[in-house]
Amino acid sequence: MPRALLSVSDKSGLTGFARGLERLGFELYATGNTLKAIQDAAIDALPVTELTGFPELMDGRVKTLHPGVHAGLLARRDKVEHMEALEGLGLKTIDLVCCNLYPFVDTVSRPSVAFEDAIEQIDIGGPAMIRAAAKNHESVLVVVRPERYTEVLAVLQGGGADESLRRRLAAEAYAHTAAYDSWIAAYLRSQGGTGFPPELSFAGQLAQALKYGENEHQHAAFYRFGPDPGGLGGAKQLQGKELGFNNIQDAAAALALVSDFERPAAAIIKHTNPCGLAVAEDIATAYRMAYECDKVSAFGGVVAVNRPLDRSTAEMIVQIVTHVVIAPAVLEEANEVLARRKGMVVLAAREPGRGLFDYDVRTVAGGFLVQDWDRAGFDRASSEVVTKRQPTEQEWEQLGFAWTAVKHVKSNAIVLFKDCAAIGVGAGQMSRVEAVQIAVRRAAERARGSVMASDAFFPFSDGLEEGIRAGITAAIQPGGSMKDSEVIATADAAGIAMVVTGRRHFRH
Repeated sequence: MPRALLSVSDKSGLTGFARGLERLGFELYATGNTLKAIQDAAIDALPVTELTGFPELMDGRVKTLHPGVHAGLLARRDKVEHMEALEGLGLKTIDLVCCNLYPFVDTVSRPSVAFEDAIEQIDIGGPAMIRAAAKNHESVLVVVRPERYTEVLAVLQGGGADESLRRRLAAEAYAHTAAYDSWIAAYLRSQGGTGFPPELSFAGQLAQALKYGENEHQHAAFYRFGPDPGGLGGAKQLQGKELGFNNIQDAAAALALVSDFERPAAAIIKHTNPCGLAVAEDIATAYRMAYECDKVSAFGGVVAVNRPLDRSTAEMIVQIVTHVVIAPAVLEEANEVLARRKGMVVLAAREPGRGLFDYDVRTVAGGFLVQDWDRAGFDRASSEVVTKRQPTEQEWEQLGFAWTAVKHVKSNAIVLFKDCAAIGVGAGQMSRVEAVQIAVRRAAERARGSVMASDAFFPFSDGLEEGIRAGITAAIQPGGSMKDSEVIATADAAGIAMVVTGRRHFRH
């Protein structure tokens, strides 16, 4: 008679699975609350103590950590000495393990969870049992996800699991325990760890398979960090077609940009760069101003706002092709308008949270880079005016907006800002002076009276000169060039104000 050991935290589908195993002739063993749930459903099952001959100890901390369980899991059926050892000790083989782990992730995702409560949700016996079963997967089926129950029952009903399924389930089992340990390590680091650890792993939960990646020949999927991490990982899709890889990247960039502003803000993103951005008293005005920044590039873009989306804003958005709209909430009056563009994706998402995997991660061939997120905002108090002329109060305000915006533009980056709106953006250029030229060209006559932000220092005065010729009245940049004195002298000669922040915002 085959034997199955069941010990699950997530009990969805449990009784149906147990009943199916019973009908297939399995003898069932279970732990604690799993046993109770099975027996309450009038399914015959035995306590795990029947395998171990030992009572559960220490409030259930010790129940499956016993040779009566692990010998039965690890014994190789093709080794006579293994089977003789089991028989000599009166131990039984176990042919199927169904186990998922204590809800550690859900526990630490709750606000203000006590450290002691989190520690109690670290499963010890479960991972050991899963790993043992997965190691011996040629003889033991290991099931860690309720969505596999139907498939496993069907295969067993049809004569048994083949090698391919056994290996797939084993791989899923090890991924389950690896992700679990990644969360535990991340939580403990958050309670007192400093710096980057000697070993670092990340745990993602599959949010959705994607139709394709950046291009149609690339396969792709979207994973999120935990049950509700905020940002795109916690977004709720309200309407529209299936999200694509590029949609998600652009939407994340747009959400991060508008989240950096306290006042109502709207941004339009293309290829993760802003082609429109504005701050106003309401988001309808902000969107109109953002659209006017670059009407051509706005076509087919991603729109983000940092206030609930209302009807008047929605009415403007649907006037052009827009692929994705993202807002903290969408009012019912706006839903009715957005529904006119049935293919347009509409997302409700709060700003990105600071979770346990709070890193900016970039993959490279053979490894990955990890850094803190660039959350540095504009700080007037720590900025230095290096020119003879001080900025006016109006210029200070626009310089702050421009400096916040340029952080979200690919380097080399230049942003011209005027009347609370970006009017010219030069992004991703190999030459900083070319980035200025692009921004100036897009701004055209609007550049006169604007301010200019540069994400890194001006290596020469030529970039600043391009802005001066276009009519800028003030500039903000990190400083630190060997030619700073020449750049400052150029600003003084033109009578413009220049602010140095001492901090750059490269974005590669």
